[in-house]
Amino acid sequence: MAERPKPEKADIRRGYDRWSLIYDEEANSLIGLEEPLVREALADVAGLAVLDLGCGTGRHALWLAAAGAAVTAVDFSEGMMAKARTKPGAEGIRFLAHDLHEPLPFADGTFDVVVSGLVLEHLRALGPFFAEARRVLRPGGRAVVSGMHPAMFLRGVQARFTDPATGEKVQPGSVEHTIGEMATAAVRAGFALEEIAESAPDEGFAARNPRAERYVGWPMLVVLRLRA
Repeated sequence: MAERPKPEKADIRRGYDRWSLIYDEEANSLIGLEEPLVREALADVAGLAVLDLGCGTGRHALWLAAAGAAVTAVDFSEGMMAKARTKPGAEGIRFLAHDLHEPLPFADGTFDVVVSGLVLEHLRALGPFFAEARRVLRPGGRAVVSGMHPAMFLRGVQARFTDPATGEKVQPGSVEHTIGEMATAAVRAGFALEEIAESAPDEGFAARNPRAERYVGWPMLVVLRLRA
């Protein structure tokens, strides 16, 4: 089978810069499913140095900072980070513009925890990403990484939004990675794989998040819990 073409990084960045204008106003059911699971997996972060890879508009970074963590938040979309910086609590977060396809600008063993929310589908290769996440973690450090479940690609779903100014449907660009590829990349990078959790919305979730009704019982999310 021919390999699917991978989106250009510049196209992904431009797409998210545009999306930043409405990102927080959308009722994104995948985010609604993901956030409580990631927070539960992260548990107590008070006093820890935490790196948020692909912070977007700050949904994980702000919660982490409020929970007492020293947070460094990285994203390559200036539009997304500009939104994050305007929010209460953002003044206590260190924001850094950086492309996650490139080596991280941090010394080995800088952080206690790494979190990355719904970024994997925008990475052209998983190996370098997990290798860098492992490198900047201290021995025994933890990583929680979430991604859109590859089963969503079977339904023709990718990250997308409708530009309210033009009505254009915009897909910043997604790369399909199997769960096996995610797990293999993490283990090869030196992580111990503690858990792979696959999640599908139930009827109760769909009642609160109507956009998820068509996916009841269908895997939407995967969360990896890793140990350095």
